[in-house]
Amino acid sequence: MRREHVDLGPGTVIAYGHYGRPVLVFASEQGRAWDFENNGMVEAVADLIDGGRVKLYCVDSGDAQTWSDRSIPTEERARRHDTYEQWITQLVLPWISDDCGGVREFAALGCSLGAYHAANVALRHADLFPFAMCFSGNYDPTAWHGWGEPGDATYFHNPMAYVSHLHGAHLDWLRGRVSLLLVVGQGAWEVDPTGALPSTREFAARLAAKEIPHELDVWGEDVPHDWPSWRAQLRHHLPRFC
Repeated sequence: MRREHVDLGPGTVIAYGHYGRPVLVFASEQGRAWDFENNGMVEAVADLIDGGRVKLYCVDSGDAQTWSDRSIPTEERARRHDTYEQWITQLVLPWISDDCGGVREFAALGCSLGAYHAANVALRHADLFPFAMCFSGNYDPTAWHGWGEPGDATYFHNPMAYVSHLHGAHLDWLRGRVSLLLVVGQGAWEVDPTGALPSTREFAARLAAKEIPHELDVWGEDVPHDWPSWRAQLRHHLPRFC
């Protein structure tokens, strides 16, 4: 398997594969680019990578300086997250595009907090990310030990908020452009403390209310908020999309 490690500005990207659909993989909370490999996720879909069906591009999270920094108010976390998103769109994606021979569309993927990143970047940049795979996410940043008065930065990085207010031509465009896969279990840690199960169900309901294409897949009570679950879920779903 081809594996390439590069440092781009403030963060790291690790690429797996030689050909196939490019998938940008967001790390789970405060994770690093190598976490996906270290937790068996790359091995779970190694046949798809080796077969030239998919290329994974795993990136560092910026959570330690943004959403996970409880010392700063939610609005400042959101402003810092905007800088992280600019790193993705202005540095990471051009590098991936060059690596893929000029590809201009990418899938997004993430587990836990990474699922939020995948959903948010797809909805905000559907011209770049027409598809997102989201495993065990919580999609409301104001619920993450937030404090202070939320403002525009928080609103525009809160899918649970802005999806409810989409309308007009932009909503029509999104309906024809983007699709989200939302997967969650009903086992340990999917409700407490992560809130992933109720958040995923509510997020799916809000997407449905706006007729934005999505798929909700709820696994059983024996499926916890943990890497073994995400390995099985990724192995189950990814072949359908590459």
